[in-house]
Amino acid sequence: MRKSLLEKIFSAPSEILERGVEVGKDIEQDLKEEKPVKAVREYWRILGPGLTTGAADDDPSGIATYSQVGASTGFGLIWLSIFSYPLMGAIQEMCARIGLATGSGLAANIKKHYSKKVLYLCALMLLLANVFNIGANLGAMAEGTRLIFPQINFVFLVFAFAILSLLFQIFASYKNYSKYLKYLALVLFAYIFSALSVDINWSDVLSAVLRPSFDFSKEQMILICAVMGTTISPYLFFWQTSQEVEEQILKGDKTEEDRRFKTTELDIKNMRIDVWSGMFISNLVMFFIIAVCAATLYTNGILNINTSGDAALALKPFAGNFAYILFTLGILGTGFLSIPVLAASASYAISESFGWKTGLYRKLKQASAFYGVIILAMFLGIVLNLIGLNPIKTLIYSAVFNGLVSPIILFLIVRIASREDVMGKYKNRTASKFFGWFTVGVMTLLSATAIIFLLL
Repeated sequence: MRKSLLEKIFSAPSEILERGVEVGKDIEQDLKEEKPVKAVREYWRILGPGLTTGAADDDPSGIATYSQVGASTGFGLIWLSIFSYPLMGAIQEMCARIGLATGSGLAANIKKHYSKKVLYLCALMLLLANVFNIGANLGAMAEGTRLIFPQINFVFLVFAFAILSLLFQIFASYKNYSKYLKYLALVLFAYIFSALSVDINWSDVLSAVLRPSFDFSKEQMILICAVMGTTISPYLFFWQTSQEVEEQILKGDKTEEDRRFKTTELDIKNMRIDVWSGMFISNLVMFFIIAVCAATLYTNGILNINTSGDAALALKPFAGNFAYILFTLGILGTGFLSIPVLAASASYAISESFGWKTGLYRKLKQASAFYGVIILAMFLGIVLNLIGLNPIKTLIYSAVFNGLVSPIILFLIVRIASREDVMGKYKNRTASKFFGWFTVGVMTLLSATAIIFLLL
């Protein structure tokens, strides 16, 4: 029965009061449930392989590269940290989607659908590139430690860090190991805090971001190639895919069939949150490292940085002890995060190529060849430091190997992720295809440019 106008007027105060009471109850319930806290906890629960992949991208070698960019060009190339984000995110999401949709790692999918010879060549090149990167990162960690404790022997530190990393990979359960990597990713915030402790002209930074520029000089082109090469790197592709599979196995999906048919839209949604968050943090850290070095080293005429340790030491007179210590701790933390990722990603590629049992969730005796590749990669990384290979040459060799293999792997990733017979309803859509093929084009051009410049 409709209310009369008079009745509506007199009912209004009561209705307003009633709604106020209901809102008050809702607010009280929200406070009891601590919804913001629950939201943060849920977000942290979702983060996993994407976060650790993004964090591992900012390894000591990457830090050295970003530091050199800031020191030699100021804010001139800081726009690369924004330009690379959608490209990196699109490729890593494809890798993750391949793992979720097929229940198999990247190498296993390439082996199943494309030439084995191409796969074997790519896996071998990846192993060589990762060995050089492991060697460079072990050396950087040792140098970083000696900045704070100069009395400790360099070779001892290299061995200690390598052995400690191996012990975690081989003897820790995957559940605990993945948690260790996830929490270790938080060390990246050291670089953000170091930027906040330095006097930076943010209007200059904004101008450099909004008006990107570069010349075609050999020096700048090599720097651009180095940044993109260390940001969109093959070892991240294999790691991301295999970690999605490892996470499914951790949930109880032991067989490939189980993993394929249990993937849901919610799994894909959570994966996207994880991957794009991880890539955002990775590029954000790149942004702040370039900003710090531009504001301190470039403005004071220090234009050449050879290692991440050099960058930390050079910061000390201009940025103070706080930024110096944060920068140094970041080298150690990112090293402990990235070295296992480098070794394991190479092992995933090699082991899946030859059909060996793979997985960090397996015990040593269950996957002896898989762990054997990890041990070999770590051993060779140690050897590179013992023979005194120059860290810059080490990174150059790594860049050449990555430059050779990266366009091939990227091409295969986009092809696999776009195939309905492989991916089903989780295949690439229009936007993913665009960014995927655009990334293939950019990285092919840059890889060719880098190889030409480095070999001349």
